[in-house]
Amino acid sequence: MAMAQDLPTPDQTLKIGTRGSPLALAQAHETRDRLASAFALPAEAFEIVVIKVTGDQIQDRALKEIGGKGLFTREIEEALLAGAIDIAVHSMKDMPTLQPEGLLIDCYLPREDVRDAFVSTAFATLDDLPQGAVVGSSSLRRRAQLAHRRPDLQLVEFRGNVQTRLKKLGDGVAAATFLAMAGLNRLGMAGVARSAIGPEQMLPAVAQGAIGVERRADDDRTAAMLAAIHDGPTGLRLAAERSMLLHLDGSCETPIAGLALLEGDRLWLRGEILRPDGTRVLTGEARGPAGDGAAMGRDLAAELLGRAGPGFFD
Repeated sequence: MAMAQDLPTPDQTLKIGTRGSPLALAQAHETRDRLASAFALPAEAFEIVVIKVTGDQIQDRALKEIGGKGLFTREIEEALLAGAIDIAVHSMKDMPTLQPEGLLIDCYLPREDVRDAFVSTAFATLDDLPQGAVVGSSSLRRRAQLAHRRPDLQLVEFRGNVQTRLKKLGDGVAAATFLAMAGLNRLGMAGVARSAIGPEQMLPAVAQGAIGVERRADDDRTAAMLAAIHDGPTGLRLAAERSMLLHLDGSCETPIAGLALLEGDRLWLRGEILRPDGTRVLTGEARGPAGDGAAMGRDLAAELLGRAGPGFFD
């Protein structure tokens, strides 16, 4: 636990940077509440600072067309580097694999449900969708997995936060869409899901369900505080998944899925790469000591890329 002089005081609040969507705010509040509980501090010792990011302001185009995952983090990380905020709270599946110089993520909150949620006003499961049904999704991973499993479906772009996508669904833009169970759970909206899709059917995005807290690398005061709320098992799992993603050169332009599970003191890592049109899917797995996750991720990435050959993602 941090020393008393390291804790926020009424005239020295800890500023928490976040996007402004309801889900992002829920994640920032969870981070604040965990810190407040760990150090017996009042909520007033923290200030949640909403930062507008480009990714939330441009919703009529696919991410790959406008700059990828960095559009959800760039302005927040600039504020962190400038000292306008002390920490930044992120959905880890939205995070690029490399942080800007001077920043790092070494605090993860306990991971939520990793599964995808099937959401529809008329159908209970993916298999219930009729031939040619329209499905909305902005995720290249989900779109490729759907194209592989149900090539008859019509896939349309479906960007926006949870509430925006649910409104589009209600307006009849599509017969179904997919959201992360983790986000619905954090919003108290689990009932929106008609069914949850297990990893055996659709392997989730790398780091799905995980919240990461970013800080300045030289901020020892904040580092000591975040260490008190860091979830070690989540850190071990993400070390493997994000290493695999890094060595696959994963971005919003490549359909990649991955999930690591702890089995006692050992780690089981599964990975999947897909052609964007779903015509080819390659899967692999690795098992090893829990502390070897980064090496496992690197080796599994090399295996998958070796089997894929050049031009796989084109």
